Amino acid sequence: MRRTILALAATTALALSACSSDDNTAEETTGGNGNSASGEVVTLKVGASPVPHADILNFIDENLAEDAGIDIEVVEYTDYVLPNRNLDSGELDANFFQHVPYFEADSEDNGYDFDRGEGVHIEPYAAYSETIDSIEDLPEGAQVSIVNDPSNQARALWLLEENGVLTLDESVENPTIYDVVDNPKNVEFVELEAPNLVRTLDQVDLAIINGNFALDGGLVPAEDSIAIEEGEGNPYANVLAWNADTEKLEAIQTLDELLHSQEVADFITENYPNGEVIPAF
Repeated sequence: MRRTILALAATTALALSACSSDDNTAEETTGGNGNSASGEVVTLKVGASPVPHADILNFIDENLAEDAGIDIEVVEYTDYVLPNRNLDSGELDANFFQHVPYFEADSEDNGYDFDRGEGVHIEPYAAYSETIDSIEDLPEGAQVSIVNDPSNQARALWLLEENGVLTLDESVENPTIYDVVDNPKNVEFVELEAPNLVRTLDQVDLAIINGNFALDGGLVPAEDSIAIEEGEGNPYANVLAWNADTEKLEAIQTLDELLHSQEVADFITENYPNGEVIPAF
């Protein structure tokens, strides 16, 4: 049965409003699946972005989880801050929303002791506009909205560089807008929380938007964008993450195995046939 708790986070207050889960707790897991020693199903509370992460988890819960001895309770988040914070505090057993560079940067910045699985899927970054049909038509002094978190900002800037909008300092590993060394069109950057990029698209000349927020906002990257990342060789694969000292490790590893199953690969390609989401395994 699909059970999704929606946690809406205001971008300014970053306040979580969610129903608390029931008190079902799992005993220590044994064997190659999520079954506890007493034969009970292990419930995993997993934080996820709505699209496609929660959709993938709900597919697993409805089709694969029962036979594997796990039950997935999905908690949806609309921001990038709370899922790791709530995982660290023990409110979640795992989360599934972030790519590897963000995982590494956020863990280092906040001292999180997390482990992660291998990449599950890639959501290509893309550029969108309601006023121009090509990046070449970007006007002098154009306003370009861009995410304000460092790892994703670098990704957005690289897309702009690849399309000739600007040049970045090659010596900087994760460049920000302050590492732009050549800005021939004098574009003005508007830094926003990721969920606001879609909402304010009509207020800027160009917006660089992460795939999951684009999809959630009704945009189809392969059709609606005017520039898009390449999927092949893309380092921004999304992963399942969990606390290193979790007592539900075997159940979480079972979920990670299911995330890398052929059934999930088929679900992704069938539901996102235009390359909006690409399996990374």
